[in-house]
Amino acid sequence: MCQLLGLNANTPTDLVFSFTGFAHRAVEHRDGFGIAFFEGAGLRLFVDHQSAAESPVAAMIRHYPIRSRHIVTHIRKATQGRVALENTHPFVRELWGRYWVFAHNGNLVDYRPKLHASFHPVGDTDSERAFCWLMQELAKNHARMPSIPDLTQTLAELAPQIARHGTFNFLLSQGEALWAHCTTKLHYVLRRHPFADAQLQDADLTVDFAEHTTPQDRVAVVVTEPLTTNEAWVALAPGELAVFVDGDRLG
Repeated sequence: MCQLLGLNANTPTDLVFSFTGFAHRAVEHRDGFGIAFFEGAGLRLFVDHQSAAESPVAAMIRHYPIRSRHIVTHIRKATQGRVALENTHPFVRELWGRYWVFAHNGNLVDYRPKLHASFHPVGDTDSERAFCWLMQELAKNHARMPSIPDLTQTLAELAPQIARHGTFNFLLSQGEALWAHCTTKLHYVLRRHPFADAQLQDADLTVDFAEHTTPQDRVAVVVTEPLTTNEAWVALAPGELAVFVDGDRLG
């Protein structure tokens, strides 16, 4: 299975610490990696079909001054679709004049939804087909950008229709909120004042967040497996859809 990492914050936030630990998992998950992050209404997307452990793009990301309120990153262990750039997550589409970013962990068996209008996959993965169908159905259900609660309700109705085909852990963002849907395994942590230090699970690295934050900062991190050994990670339940806005969980 692939690995997911998402960040949602109330202020532009550095991902270097989390990405450093996350990238170590690319030794097992070798079939590509990608990262997408919003800068206002704009979006930067970096993908490579090479492993994040070896990719020069990943090496650049470790030194790139990423500061964003909304980040989605993915390392791939292919189940469907060949190892190729067009099959590398995250995937991006436009809807209602906003970029939408999606990454999936799992395997959907015999999933061939009817797609029409604007949303069609470029590659040949079950993940991109699922994303296109979600975008299509959101567009059918809402004539314009709805509120976060309305979007959450619609996604809660749509996600089970895909999840019955297999494992459907996903992250989705449009630059305002981060949705996380769990079928088997997703965890999140909320970082806020008073900030403390954190020790990576996958690398010998510790950071004291109190040195890099203000009392007003809030950050939510969602990941397949917990990144740190000394933080209070919360496991999402199978079938649970969580939404994060301004570094906090809604509902």
